[in-house]
Parts: sequence; C-alpha cells; structure tokens
Amino acid sequence: MVSSMVVDACFTARPSDIIIATLPKSGTTWIKSLLYATMGRKEHPPDAADHPFHSIAPHECIKFLGCQLYTNNRIPDLQELPDPRLFATHVAFGVLPRSAMKIRCKVVYVCRDPKDTLISLWNFINRFRVRDGLETATKLFCDGLSPVGPYWDHVLGYWHAHLTHPEQVLFFRYEEMHRDPSGHVLSLAEFISRPFGVGEENDDVVEAIVMLCSFSHMSELHVNKEGKTELVVGAVENSSFFRRGMVGDWANHLSPKAEDGETDR
Repeated sequence: MVSSMVVDACFTARPSDIIIATLPKSGTTWIKSLLYATMGRKEHPPDAADHPFHSIAPHECIKFLGCQLYTNNRIPDLQELPDPRLFATHVAFGVLPRSAMKIRCKVVYVCRDPKDTLISLWNFINRFRVRDGLETATKLFCDGLSPVGPYWDHVLGYWHAHLTHPEQVLFFRYEEMHRDPSGHVLSLAEFISRPFGVGEENDDVVEAIVMLCSFSHMSELHVNKEGKTELVVGAVENSSFFRRGMVGDWANHLSPKAEDGETDR
C-alpha cells in the first residue's frame, strides 16, 4: 500500500502509456508476454532466434509500478523511456495513479475464475512462507482479505470502467483467452493502435505470437527455468510464475461445494 501511495504521488503518466492490470495469479505473465510481443513485433519478430524473451523474463520486460519500480524508497526516472511505455499493476481501478486516470491512458485488464485464482495464489504464496492450509486461505480469500482487496470489487471496478470507457479499458477473461488466443491478440493489437496488416495475417504473425507466448514455450525457456526477478518481496524464481497455466485446476483442490465456501480438505 505504501508503494501504491508513492506511485500515486510521484508517477507522471503519458497519454501513450499502457498499463496492464490484474489480480495476482490471473494471467499476468501471459498478458504481459502477449502485449510486449504484439507491441514490439516489428523490432523483434516473434520467430526471431534473438527475441528478448529468450534472455529476459516477462516481468522484466513490463515491470510493475508498485512491486518493482517504486519500491525500497526508490523513485525511478522513467522520463527517458520511449513511447509507448508499458507498465503493470495489481491495484484496483480506483487506486490507479491519478495522473493515469486524468489523461486516460489505456488499461488492459484480465480476470480469471475466482476459484482458479485462489488455488494459483495459494500455491504461489506458500513458496515464500510457512504453508497455510487451503481452508484458511479460502476463508481469507472469500472475506476479501488481501493486499489488493476483495476479488469481486477488483473485477467489477474494471468491468464497469470498461463498459463506460471501452476505448480506455480493455477487459479480457482468462478462460476466453485460452479458447481463442489468436482472436484476443487481434483485439489487443486493435486496442493499442497496432492492428495487424493483411500481410502479417497471411504470414501467420498472430499465430507466431501466440506460440511464442504460450505456456509450453515460455515455461521451457532457460531464463524462466533458472532466472529470477527482483520484486518487493525479494528475488523471486521465474519458474514460480509458470505452475500449470490451465483452466479448471481448482477441481483438483476444491470440491464442487467450493462455490458455497467449502473445501475438500
């Protein structure tokens, strides 16, 4: 929360900025990869052997404002970054930096099924502390006790912003991205004013981006298997961002009664 306050006070947005917003463990790594690859496809063709993803992890390509840039009493100088600048955040819509809200820079939001979000978050957090029981984690999640607030408040905040200003806020669902990744890449490109030309579509550039950013490909890259990303909590192994990347994994941990707040453990 301190970082969010510092970002709000010190970050100066530009109209060309693009901010990725998600709840933790809701497809953040994937949408970062898709946005970076789509935006930079001219300079870095997705099928190039020297593509940045082969040496730089997605969270280093698009950094979090509050978890990476404005941390540990650090105020970064972002003025020299070329346009368009790409950033990410986990904060709710109403907590986005005031400068970003004022000039209405574009926001790309991804939401995920709450049960899958819970299970992925539970597994991720347990890497860094004494393992919490799933029942305890479920209760906390359902009570809305998290650093970024209640699940539904977060999702609905961006959903209503999308309905009101669709030109400013793009809203994706993780499950729909899985069903049609190419269609979502096309929508993403249109939203950021980098639409694919007929020649690119004929050359299967969209499909190349989908393959480049796929879980199976990204999780096998050396930088994501052996490298680390420095976050506010410390150096985090990049492999921790690639657990399963699937839809419906909650069924392996929760009973069908999970919708009523019950678990099978």
